Amino acid sequence: MQFLKKDTNYNRADSGLYEYQLVINPDTPVSEKVKAEKEQLYDDYQQKAAVGTKSHITIARFLAREAMEATLLRWIQRICDQQLQFLVTLNNYSGFPPDTIYLRVQDPAPFISLAQQLKGVDDWIQSSSCPPISVVTRPYLSIARQLPEPVYTKAMFSYSQRIFHESFMATELRLLRKEHPFDTCKMINVFPLARTHQFISHHETA
Repeated sequence: MQFLKKDTNYNRADSGLYEYQLVINPDTPVSEKVKAEKEQLYDDYQQKAAVGTKSHITIARFLAREAMEATLLRWIQRICDQQLQFLVTLNNYSGFPPDTIYLRVQDPAPFISLAQQLKGVDDWIQSSSCPPISVVTRPYLSIARQLPEPVYTKAMFSYSQRIFHESFMATELRLLRKEHPFDTCKMINVFPLARTHQFISHHETA
């Protein structure tokens, strides 16, 4: 299992491999506020990279074959059945030089816990001749990527002085897939996280 990096380059020599992402999306009110931030950055700096993607926080990214999906779905759902819904707080801005501005996740622990639970999936994927899963160690929500370095430097100076503080409940994980790096992501499945009473009930009856 590898750590998730911003510009991970995958070996796509095997054309049968698809790129998958396991993500959490903000709820609608927070998504709208993030969208407004992206549109403001576009208005200020005329950078299309700020408005081209839907807001999400990545937990893991990996390559696998389409024929492996049914097993992947079952495995991920079992993990989500044991994971309680949790609060996510986005707290102010930071950046990855030289080109990415993002919102910080205040408490990374639930994301890291979810990523660690993918160890069994990672072992199976690697045993199927696929690369290791890349998992999150520093979750964040991107505002803009691939900015020209002078724009990044100017914008980061401005955003470092701005305040953003919003929270939402993470209630589900989504599995996305694309065929190649420049493809549009397609949603493959939604995995509900456990509610507190459901989680307690499951263990009381075990």
